[in-house]
Amino acid sequence: MTATAPIPAAVDWPARTIAFLGPVGTFTEQALLTQHDLAQAKLVPMASFSAVLSAVEAGEVDYGFVAIENAIEGTVNVNQDTLAFDVDLLIEREVVLPVHLDLMVRPGVTLDQVTRVWSYPHALAQCRKFLARELALAETEATNSTADAARTLAQSDDAHGAAIAPTRAADVYGLEVIEHAIEDHEGNETRFVLVARQGIPAATGHDKTSIVVFQRADEPGSLLTILQEFAARGVNLTKLESRPTGRGLGDYCFLIDLEGHLSDEVVADALRSLKAKQADVKFLGSYPMAGDQGPARRAEVEESRQRATEWLDDLRGRVLPD
Repeated sequence: MTATAPIPAAVDWPARTIAFLGPVGTFTEQALLTQHDLAQAKLVPMASFSAVLSAVEAGEVDYGFVAIENAIEGTVNVNQDTLAFDVDLLIEREVVLPVHLDLMVRPGVTLDQVTRVWSYPHALAQCRKFLARELALAETEATNSTADAARTLAQSDDAHGAAIAPTRAADVYGLEVIEHAIEDHEGNETRFVLVARQGIPAATGHDKTSIVVFQRADEPGSLLTILQEFAARGVNLTKLESRPTGRGLGDYCFLIDLEGHLSDEVVADALRSLKAKQADVKFLGSYPMAGDQGPARRAEVEESRQRATEWLDDLRGRVLPD
């Protein structure tokens, strides 16, 4: 579970709606439920990530919650591209969830009887070694989500089917887990983001800013020019990825996550300079950074600010009257 800055008390979460990738039992729902305030909202399962983001932009729901990056498979391109090119939404929070994948079957089915495996494409990719070792002859079939794989299996008449999904999905759909944690790598995590039509959370002292930078021209040194804006100001980048814009071969933009908040002058100055020099900069949000160190970092920043304020107040108190 991750720690993030709390949503202001004025927000009535039970009256708000949050769309997520359904059905019940997905990792997306599991990540949502780690956040106490989000769990109080009305949660609306949808059939695809695209449907989630479209519903937010259309105003059908207040917020959307989608996966954006996996530690093994990398960026969830459909979501990153939709945020970059197709919708005007802002990231308000990130949540990082440890991911463990289980192989589940209908009650009574054994591993040697499995001839078909359903799951979400990213989940199938994260279990390549297990599938090659234990189920080399089994067919794999993609579903809209891991929980959808479990639901499909539960509703099918296939006595030789299996699904790769979270443990919760087995509980929800009455399946039996026969192999736990079959993912190929330890430390598998997925990063999710909460998005809305408007709203930038206040700075906490431990924040992240996400942007998309479109080049004015594809020429030698263009990426270096972009990176120098941050290097010159000592701004650390936590993610840098190029993506095709869809406007033609060789036309790429850069997806950038950086440490800091829009309200930090050094970040604002870098963004100002980029906007002036590049073809365009799309702002995707400034929000509290997830991670176990988040609360401690924010508390440290707040304590430092308080000490600095006391120091400055003491100095001002020594100023002689006219």
